[in-house]
Amino acid sequence: MKIKTKYLNEIVIEEEKIIHFEQGIPGFQDEKDFALLDLPNNDLLQILQSVETEEIAFIVTNPHLFYPTYEFTLEDYVVDALHIETEKDIAILTIMTIHEPFAKSTINLKAPIIINTVNKKGKQFILNDDTFEMKAAISNFSNNKGGEAEC
Repeated sequence: MKIKTKYLNEIVIEEEKIIHFEQGIPGFQDEKDFALLDLPNNDLLQILQSVETEEIAFIVTNPHLFYPTYEFTLEDYVVDALHIETEKDIAILTIMTIHEPFAKSTINLKAPIIINTVNKKGKQFILNDDTFEMKAAISNFSNNKGGEAEC
């Protein structure tokens, strides 16, 4: 199917790759279906693009790239809602806010996005833990190639 995207113009995606958010994403409850798209020439970031609304797209990343010890416990209601059977079925992403220079960008560790990679169901889970920040700094990060990542 063809979709119009905020960052990649019009592209073709396979319908099997659509991730369904039963309750939408907080602030975007009417947006239920998203596609996870690779950002060209970037190993750190991806785009979580609404299938319906071109302008709604989030830059996301694996939080473990920036915070290797990041972990939390999923509540039972999230496991049930996403029909998670094993930990291997889960992908965890966090929404980024990109700044110039890139080292001033932040990630939202307080509200990770949980995706069941088997059935393509997703949910943004707001953690009830004050140790995680909504705007966690990435300034101490440098990638394996010795340079800064670019968006």
